[in-house]
Amino acid sequence: MRYWDKLGVAHIPGTSGRLELFRGKDDFFIRTATGVELMSTRKHGSEDALGTLLCRPIKKTASAHVLVGGLGMGFTLAAALAGLGAKAKVTVAELVPDVIEWNRGPLGEAAGRPLDDPRTRVFEGDVAHLLEPGSPKFDAIAMDIDNGPEGLTTDTNDWLYSDAGLAAIRQSLRS
Repeated sequence: MRYWDKLGVAHIPGTSGRLELFRGKDDFFIRTATGVELMSTRKHGSEDALGTLLCRPIKKTASAHVLVGGLGMGFTLAAALAGLGAKAKVTVAELVPDVIEWNRGPLGEAAGRPLDDPRTRVFEGDVAHLLEPGSPKFDAIAMDIDNGPEGLTTDTNDWLYSDAGLAAIRQSLRS
């Protein structure tokens, strides 16, 4: 039988929802308060692939600027950083302040402490606020939010995958 320690509860801004952080003997997981597991330190291959594939086409762009929507457990951010040069920067947007703190604390080591990388910029808030019309500023954008194209933690995330949201993402990309 596995035992899990609950390390934290985070309120999702703008909703009545919560996230919960648990630690087992060798791993962590985050789930919704309704019991839906969102992510785990045992299973992060898709996050690793997303960060790696995101940066592959711009690897040689010296001052690349990448946006990662959703910090989660830090694996997408860590993979993106690994695929970029020393002068690049990665902005990670995270809606839930406690998720950022969890990554600075107990979760940090699992992904290699990507928040400590000097190329990392943290935006605490809705990633949609970084998608300003008419001001392309990112060389690549990854949305690692809600485990797919439907709002799971907050309904407002549905906009990101709508025609208007995808257009805003496209307009935020440099050529």
